Amino acid sequence: MDQVVAMIAGEGLLPVEIARRLTEEECPPVVYSLREQVGALSKYALDIVPVSKIALADVLEDMLRRGVRQVMLAGAVPKTVMYKSAMMDRATKALLETLSVRDDHTLLAAVVAHLERQSIAVVSYRHLIRDLLAPEGHVAGRAPTSRETTDAEYGRKVAARIVPLSFGQTLVTSMGAVVAVEAMEGTDATLLRAGSLCRGGTVVKMMRPDQDERYDLPTVGVRTLRTMARAGLGCLAIEAERTIILERESFVEIAREEGVAVIGIRHDPLPSENVACPFS
Repeated sequence: MDQVVAMIAGEGLLPVEIARRLTEEECPPVVYSLREQVGALSKYALDIVPVSKIALADVLEDMLRRGVRQVMLAGAVPKTVMYKSAMMDRATKALLETLSVRDDHTLLAAVVAHLERQSIAVVSYRHLIRDLLAPEGHVAGRAPTSRETTDAEYGRKVAARIVPLSFGQTLVTSMGAVVAVEAMEGTDATLLRAGSLCRGGTVVKMMRPDQDERYDLPTVGVRTLRTMARAGLGCLAIEAERTIILERESFVEIAREEGVAVIGIRHDPLPSENVACPFS
């Protein structure tokens, strides 16, 4: 990359890892930080620009002034921010008002389109983190039980129906039933809610088939496993080649310690595939 590269960074470890790898390629990014604490990002950034609210106009103006022509989007931003108008500038509010649907997919697509209208390309970070993508088959921890394997497959079929509606990226199944489905509350809250309803459930995490892989790839890490253990959930089934595993060595060790089975599954549904669920 021979141009100035920027990153809009939300919470989590992913922005830090991407910035580190960009720096190793002698291309440290200008980071527009939506994080409460910048933390280790400061070690790998050409510059840090704190963003105290969702201010598209200010961010765009600064990017254009610096000659930014490429930007990466990484890290978690709570979707509930769209209900907090005081945290948005006029340009962001105007953008939201043009949307009749405000799910994750639509919101991100609108932000990307807004940036690209200003000749700032939103680029993928996938090539930087290929080694972090989940493989197919056994990933970490113990081998899954036959019940967990069956529940993972059932969850995959249910996810194939609901993920295209932009919710349910994470769901929990147990004994052939759906226990919990993720919406705006986030993965951790979904797992804890499931743990209050059953013990030993299987967590399935997938992307919608048409999701733009330049941004918003699902991530799991040590925190995911710790939350699962706290909730009493025993198996994690993640989409192979489309899910990032952060802190890989620690992840493998914690899966072993907590007795969690982690598997990578493929999502290649056939048009005729059916599943006995309320969405059929």
